[in-house]
Amino acid sequence: MISINEINQTDVDLCFELDSNTVSLWSKKQWESEFKKEGIKVFGISFFKPVIGICVLHVVGDEAHINYFSVNERFQRKGFGTKLMNHLLKECEKLKIKKLLLEVSESNFVAEKFYNHFEFHTVGIRRNYYKDGSNALLKEKKLIKK
Repeated sequence: MISINEINQTDVDLCFELDSNTVSLWSKKQWESEFKKEGIKVFGISFFKPVIGICVLHVVGDEAHINYFSVNERFQRKGFGTKLMNHLLKECEKLKIKKLLLEVSESNFVAEKFYNHFEFHTVGIRRNYYKDGSNALLKEKKLIKK
């Protein structure tokens, strides 16, 4: 059974563990600090109980930024990321978000294709964005037409 639920700061260990087993972006301390920020919403997708994917959304006014989006490798390309993104887009609609932003490594072709499928468009490049010095593509999706 698949379910998507909001995750709170009591689940920081779970978030850190999933991150450590996938993209290893954040330390445990960074996860703890993320939950303390105003406007943060964290969603987890579960498949028969264990959380297999996480999305962190930072809402500021009528804009939002996807700070983190990852699905456990064993469950990638099986529709779980799509379900999580669709849930996130519905949440943004409820919150009347007009613009959704994210960064993705310019060398992560699979993720870029995934975001392009959801009509995210590259609007800039963040040079030396990642620890290894690689660049990030800044992607944007307009949600409410003006």
